[in-house]
Amino acid sequence: MSKPTSIKTSEEVRNRLRILAAERGTTITELLEELATRELTEAEREQRAVEAARELGIEYIEQVQQDGQDAWAKIRAHQGGGAA
Repeated sequence: MSKPTSIKTSEEVRNRLRILAAERGTTITELLEELATRELTEAEREQRAVEAARELGIEYIEQVQQDGQDAWAKIRAHQGGGAA
């Protein structure tokens, strides 16, 4: 088991985390652990892109990387998750 630690956040974020955890029947700690393990790091995303390109028989060059990043930015924008 890991050593407990603290994360500073606003009351608004803490309250939202409480609601989300309660709706899922879990704790804030477990919710944060789930979110942290579900979200990929930049290096993990890049590695998956390389693997996907290889499976598709595509050479993973800079233009392919940029096209992929642009496509995901557009998807996130339509989901309300950031700028395109």
